[in-house]
Amino acid sequence: MAHDIAHHESNTKRIWQVFILLSVVTIVEVVLGIFKPEVLNNVVLGMKILNWIFIILTLYKAYLITWAFMHMEGETKGLRRSVVWTGVFLVCYLIFILLTEGGYVHEVFQNGHKAWDF
Repeated sequence: MAHDIAHHESNTKRIWQVFILLSVVTIVEVVLGIFKPEVLNNVVLGMKILNWIFIILTLYKAYLITWAFMHMEGETKGLRRSVVWTGVFLVCYLIFILLTEGGYVHEVFQNGHKAWDF
């Protein structure tokens, strides 16, 4: 019965790969946040390109963490899609709501309908 014991593999190499990739993406975000290149200050879809880059890189990091550390890479395709696409949809919806409502609130305060009293 000794042959029925499950074999456990070490994931040390995979953990270091993910750590290095997450570190590189974070370093890119920090460098862009410090230097803020003028080329990325153009507005696309109501936001600066730099802000879009931050959102995309943050979503990528969240996806990578889910994929590697929540072991989604070993799950069935249906489960992976349900977890990942639900998160992607909710984040996109949140971005849409924040941009829409934030633009409205800024316009109301800018046009003098209310005072900047807070």
